[in-house]
Parts: sequence; structure tokens; C-alpha cells
Amino acid sequence: MNDGDEEAVHLPELGCLELRCHPQRGRGVFTRNAIGRGTLVHISPVLIFGHEEYRDYGKHTCLDHYTYRWQKGQYALALGLGSMFNHEPPGSENVGFVRDMDRALIKYVALRDIAAGEELCICYGSNVWFDVVTDTVSSKPAATENPPETPLDFLCSFEL
Repeated sequence: MNDGDEEAVHLPELGCLELRCHPQRGRGVFTRNAIGRGTLVHISPVLIFGHEEYRDYGKHTCLDHYTYRWQKGQYALALGLGSMFNHEPPGSENVGFVRDMDRALIKYVALRDIAAGEELCICYGSNVWFDVVTDTVSSKPAATENPPETPLDFLCSFEL
């Protein structure tokens, strides 16, 4: 990416995406409205880590669970909602992603029609470091009449 001479990146404004807590997966990205197949759902800018920096520092932190392999042995941390998409096994995901190496972006696109209330999930690959939860039951937005009981409940109550 060349600083100073880059083109503007127009971000999609669906206005229907929100963070919610899935009963088993934790925080994830959900939609309030239906999203059609092929829709550009989100664009995440990324922070690039050189191979040595990532090997010496990044992989020893929680960032290790949120990075994408990048070009030339580098790793990228997706900003915005890009680090919040939960996993579905290969063939079950409803959102795909394309790495735009030149502009240091990741574009997320609906692979099929997605129903209102459904969680948007990508595939992390076939070698994951956790037990896979394939329950795709939609999470309900947090009820506003009951105060959050824990700090995690509080964080999950925000609609973005």
C-alpha cells in the first residue's frame, strides 16, 4: 500500500449489522435485515505485522486468534467487524472474504442469501484451535429492560 497516493475506499453502509452474543460462540456479527447473495457486507482495513514481529510478539498474545496470513510471510489484523466474524466449517459459511493486498483491506461478501437475524460467519479453514460449534441458531438482541449481570453481558448489549 502506498501512503499518500491511495484512492478513497468507499465502505458499504448496510446499516443492519450488529454485534450480539451467540449462546455458545460468544460475540459475533448478526444482521437485522435480509442480505442478498453477492452483497458486499463489510470492508476491513488491516494492520500488517512483519514475519519476525509476529513470530516474536503477536503469536504470543490473543491477537494470534484474529490474524490472517498475508503476502511475503506477513500477518494482518482485520480492524472493524473483520475480527468479529465467527467460524463455520468449510462449505457452511455464509460470508466469504477476499484479501486486497495492494490496499491492505479485506472485503467480506455474502456467499448466499442471509436471513434477518442470522449470524454472519466465515470459514477460518479446516485446522482450527477450538471445538467447532455448528449451531446456527440466531441470537436474540439483548433485552433492554433487564440490566446486564456481568461485564460481558454489558459489552454484548451494544448495537453498532
